Amino acid sequence: MNRPAIATPDGFEEAQDAQERKRLSYPFAEGPKIGEGIEVAPGVKWIRMPLGGSLAFINVWAIAEDGGWAIVDTGLNSEASREAWRTAFAGALEGRRVTRVLITHMHPDHIGMAGWITRKFQCRLWISRLEFLMCRSLAADTGREAPPDALEFYKAAGWDAEALETYRARFGGFGRALHALPDSFQRMRDGDEVRIGDHLWKVVVGSGHTPEHVCLWCPELKLMISGDQVLPKITSNVSVFPTEPAADPLDDWLTSLARIKTIVPDDVLVLPAHNEPFHGLHARIDALIGGHERRLDYLKAEIAEPKRAVDVFHVLFRRRIDGNNISMATGESLAHLNCLMARGQAIRQRDEDGVDWYRAVA
Repeated sequence: MNRPAIATPDGFEEAQDAQERKRLSYPFAEGPKIGEGIEVAPGVKWIRMPLGGSLAFINVWAIAEDGGWAIVDTGLNSEASREAWRTAFAGALEGRRVTRVLITHMHPDHIGMAGWITRKFQCRLWISRLEFLMCRSLAADTGREAPPDALEFYKAAGWDAEALETYRARFGGFGRALHALPDSFQRMRDGDEVRIGDHLWKVVVGSGHTPEHVCLWCPELKLMISGDQVLPKITSNVSVFPTEPAADPLDDWLTSLARIKTIVPDDVLVLPAHNEPFHGLHARIDALIGGHERRLDYLKAEIAEPKRAVDVFHVLFRRRIDGNNISMATGESLAHLNCLMARGQAIRQRDEDGVDWYRAVA
């Protein structure tokens, strides 16, 4: 059972208050143009790849090492990405080879071009095991019909016949956003130390956005490549999907954020996948955790009277929810509802039409 073709990182939309904005700082006045690079630390370059839509680009990172560059994340599989990478190879990367490709997580905007780059340079893919296997599993759905379990899942969330038909038509899109993956990989695990060039980078794994999301922290350079685990201006999408309908990814995400705060010091420059590099990691983690806890409180109040998952979008989202983003909104709503149930603060009942209704409990 598949996710949307591109699982964007922005979950519920938050209005950053003035106090939090003052606690974050952005040292770069502007970012690189698509396919070009800016040095953010000695031997570390910031490059952008095109995405389109509300997120116009993704940040990828090049780290100098003997013989070339280690690349962290790759962008979406598209001709626009290939052209941007050709520009980067000739310009920002100085015509030197790619030595390896490290992937934070398995969403297509991060891993989409990994197969193309690793084959072009005959280099190894580095990724956590669960992210690799999950990506292969979802890519295998390409060309399949939407399974009955998935249709039942979204019907239970309150989708109407039109939304379910659209889901049927779009099912299997995940694999089309990927260049064919390599058949082998080098595993990264939480706590590993990876030497890249002159410096050691520590693997710090988070979860919730995806199951085994890799962040890379370099104590010597005071840098942290955060992928989608910590973003400065938007929140990571944390969703429940048909593959694991009883999952509690929101608790996973909140727990792993709190853990990252105990491991990675506040003086790092955070290199996120979206928006701009920033200082203020601990303040941002506090704001993310606090924001989601407030949304859980709002949601509990909203379901004092029984509601379906589709009835609570306005608690989490300020944007209009339509056929293009209903999957993301439903997954995020279910993540919050499942978290309330896991905490014993809500119950779920299915009616005779197969639709789930959620109600708060004292």
